[in-house]
Amino acid sequence: MATLDWSQSPAVESVPGKVSGAWVLQGTRMPVSAIFENLEAGANLGDIMEWYGGLDLEQVRAVIEFAARSLDKAPAFLRRLLKL
Repeated sequence: MATLDWSQSPAVESVPGKVSGAWVLQGTRMPVSAIFENLEAGANLGDIMEWYGGLDLEQVRAVIEFAARSLDKAPAFLRRLLKL
């Protein structure tokens, strides 16, 4: 799978010393990778919003859409989620 340039997404940030510099949703400690791991495991956006209180749904959607549009072919679970 292609490596995404998360620096091009305004919905995320990487701060040295914050979650070991991992890409997280801006203003949170929620790793971007956790969103995709949960989706791949079968969770839906409602599940993620419930499990990780305090997230902004539009921010989560922006991250998913950025990833899907950055890939030559989005994984099936993302295509279903975004109806691409």
